[in-house]
Amino acid sequence: MCSKRKYTIIECCDILNNLRIPINDEIRQTMQGNIPYYGANGVQGYIDKYIFDEDLILLAEDGGNFEEYHTKPIAYKISGKSWVNNHAHILRAKQDFNQNYIFYSLVHKNITKYLNSGTRSKLNRSELEKIEIDFPETKGEEDKIADILSTCDTAIEKTQAAIAKYKVIKQGMLHDLFTRGIDIQSGKFRPRYQEAPELYKESKLGWIPKEWEVLNLEKIGDFKNGINKEKTAFGHGTLFVNIGDAYFETLDCSVLNRVATNTQEIQDYQLVHGDIIFVRSSVKPSGVGYNTVFYECGEPVVFCGFMIRYRLHDKDEFLPTFYNSYFRFEDFRSRLIGVSTVSANTNINQVSLSKLLTIHPSKEEQHAIAERITSIDNNLQSEQSYLEKMQQIKKGLMEDLLSGKKRVRVERNRNIK
Repeated sequence: MCSKRKYTIIECCDILNNLRIPINDEIRQTMQGNIPYYGANGVQGYIDKYIFDEDLILLAEDGGNFEEYHTKPIAYKISGKSWVNNHAHILRAKQDFNQNYIFYSLVHKNITKYLNSGTRSKLNRSELEKIEIDFPETKGEEDKIADILSTCDTAIEKTQAAIAKYKVIKQGMLHDLFTRGIDIQSGKFRPRYQEAPELYKESKLGWIPKEWEVLNLEKIGDFKNGINKEKTAFGHGTLFVNIGDAYFETLDCSVLNRVATNTQEIQDYQLVHGDIIFVRSSVKPSGVGYNTVFYECGEPVVFCGFMIRYRLHDKDEFLPTFYNSYFRFEDFRSRLIGVSTVSANTNINQVSLSKLLTIHPSKEEQHAIAERITSIDNNLQSEQSYLEKMQQIKKGLMEDLLSGKKRVRVERNRNIK
């Protein structure tokens, strides 16, 4: 079914651009508060004054270069008190039009032909007004489609909130696990140092349980830099770990690229079960030293020259799962970033890594700690899988409902005569 109603933005929306007011950084520093200040890409900060107090649609006017802006507009909904600068168009649906329907239509729409093709892609007011929105035959269908997609968004937002909550819980748990640990007899956290100082000893890492040791990384494992290849070598051959793959806590071999290698290179750079790989060089300081652990995936896997492999000497005495989690602990990450060097990129080398300190609980306690971490990771993964499922459902619904491929059923009020 094809849509029977078509309106331009200027016909179905009020454009409130004359009300937007920019603020420079100096003035914004004096306007501290809890009211969101919006720009092209969302919240820019919080201030103590507002110019709007209603539900609105914001649409980026300036989307940077075309690679950033793609074909879809950067659109988002705002509600309540807000301030908007001059980098976002401000839309409010006119009477008899559903604002949420207009929002979802804009998000789904290809707007390439409306963009200024200069150095920076820009959606001018004159072109904005020409953007056409396809509406279904009836207002009832329009409202129903908006309700369906809004329900999807509510589920997505709740899931994102749950993921954020689990991540906060995990960070708090990691702090307790890597500073207090678990008493093997009781299966519970040890009391804090302040509550039972007799259970702790002073170390180079501060107060730690008496049973633990503190060791340099070089004492429990060996480092090796990865392989460097020409661009023409990529796309076929052996599975290959690149920098972006390390941001998953456990290496996902199903998404790895491939690189052409010979027998000697595979022998020299192949990962084995339980190897931990660190990012050696990163554009952003926060990205240097990120790590992932490799578990056997059925075929050879090598790693790139911008990464460093760490192979534990005794993977029974030093549990890879435990140490991979410890290396992601904020205290360890802070110490790692502290010994990195900055030039064009931020770098960490084998020598600096080898001198970093790590805790060494008993094998039994390492397993107990790893099990706690796995438990919350499973909850996170469950929520993440559900989020991805809902995002796919929403994507499919938008394609079907906004294009008119599928009609929605609108119940009529039988009491109406």
